[in-house]
Amino acid sequence: MSSRDPQLHPPEAPRTPPGTPATPPQIAQALADRFATTAAERDARGGTPKAERDALRASGLLSLSIPTAHGGQGADWATTLQTIRTIAQADSSLAHVYGFHHLLLATVRLFARPDQWAPWLEQTARKQWFWGNALNPLDTRTAARRIGDWYDFSGKKGFCSGALDSEMLVASGIDEATGQLLIAAIPTARAGITLNGDWNCIGQRQTDSGSALFENVRVEASELLRDPGPLTTPRSSLRPLLAQLIFVHVFLGLAEGAFELARHYTLNESRPWFRSPAERASEDPYIQSHYGEFFVGLESVRLLASHAAATFDAAWNEGDALDAAGRGRVAVAVATAKVASTRVGLDVTSRLFETTGARATHGALRMDRFWRNLRTQTLHDPVDYKLQELGDWALHGKVPPPSFYS
Repeated sequence: MSSRDPQLHPPEAPRTPPGTPATPPQIAQALADRFATTAAERDARGGTPKAERDALRASGLLSLSIPTAHGGQGADWATTLQTIRTIAQADSSLAHVYGFHHLLLATVRLFARPDQWAPWLEQTARKQWFWGNALNPLDTRTAARRIGDWYDFSGKKGFCSGALDSEMLVASGIDEATGQLLIAAIPTARAGITLNGDWNCIGQRQTDSGSALFENVRVEASELLRDPGPLTTPRSSLRPLLAQLIFVHVFLGLAEGAFELARHYTLNESRPWFRSPAERASEDPYIQSHYGEFFVGLESVRLLASHAAATFDAAWNEGDALDAAGRGRVAVAVATAKVASTRVGLDVTSRLFETTGARATHGALRMDRFWRNLRTQTLHDPVDYKLQELGDWALHGKVPPPSFYS
């Protein structure tokens, strides 16, 4: 079975006439086709997908969500999320770091003043910078100590997705004097920052989500994201909802990729069970029933994800006029899609072997990578708490309270 087979991927976007610029979805599809050819081998290898990250830089997609006034393409979030989902169909690790890049660009826009974030976005668009994550509010091991008009960040930080091979970091520390969470945007190459290549989990193996060490890292006051700051207004509280929405599209794309790979294998490689009345595996009634269940689940997530993205875009466009009730409606839509994408994704990626047979477990195919990737990422925050929040909404009309995870 060739990983280049067109059956492994959804139909390509319509081809444009020669000389016509490709649209972002078409660029994302071309990248996904390229990434799919090496996804299984790179999953086995782990480490930093340098060539693929450079391909993302060269594609121009790193500036997709940046406003046109600052040199970007000014895409809405529905379009940006569509490109994340397309890449996830081929490689969820790359979709993860690419999605986090846009999340971090949104973070500086939501937490800081325009005179702070505008130069960062303009440089990103001009130079195709990659942004990496060193913001983990549950990891309080990095202390921030004020020294005059700047801060010393020192300590360790975990889950630093995409930090390796990035140009900028969004990093957090705990103010020693006040206990306040401080968030800053700083160059990755700044003295005192060591990024450890110690990520070695069963899934998402090329997200470089290992640890970082900060040793007397100087953070200027102008680099702190304090106005309006994190989660201080309904608009700034959109940041965690965007993070969750990115996960929804990574999960959905990942499940769609697993479905297409299983479908190709069933159509071309699988054999019917000896007691089956069918001549081909794809004609077996039980296998068809499985695919029917997969289709219903995926179609439901597609609709929920589309609704959540549209709801988020509408709230984003309200700007500072967004109120708590409007933010709450987004939280409910995103949480619903997150639960569905988690459950359906885990079902499809684990049960696909029931439609493909024992030979599909051959190590070279690494078809288990879809489940491993999804299982690893879905543990980022427990879906049980999403369900509890949705239950509170269903019973009492109480929207999920803003936090870094809801």
